[in-house]
Amino acid sequence: MKAIVQERFGSPDVLQFVDTDLPEIGPDDVLVRVHAAALNPYDWHMVRGDPYVARLMGEVGLTKPRRKNRIAGADGAGVVEAVGANVRDDCRPVATASAPVGS
Repeated sequence: MKAIVQERFGSPDVLQFVDTDLPEIGPDDVLVRVHAAALNPYDWHMVRGDPYVARLMGEVGLTKPRRKNRIAGADGAGVVEAVGANVRDDCRPVATASAPVGS
């Protein structure tokens, strides 16, 4: 899959457009093929790591993102590609996300 990732904090120049493996989903996860993504102030703060207190949020880190090749972005819309074993199919529509996220 294609993804915009970051390995360190900084300006938009730290973002890289790369090919990466599809994530493995757990029993409670849903894999979505993103067709539209948006940027919001949260994303900007997570890329920059500024203000410094923003680094304490979610899966960020104090000196660099905790996960190598952190996928940037928190907002996206798309089509469900796969679901974990514990995911029920009687809940429609689905419109939620929680960490880790990546558009």
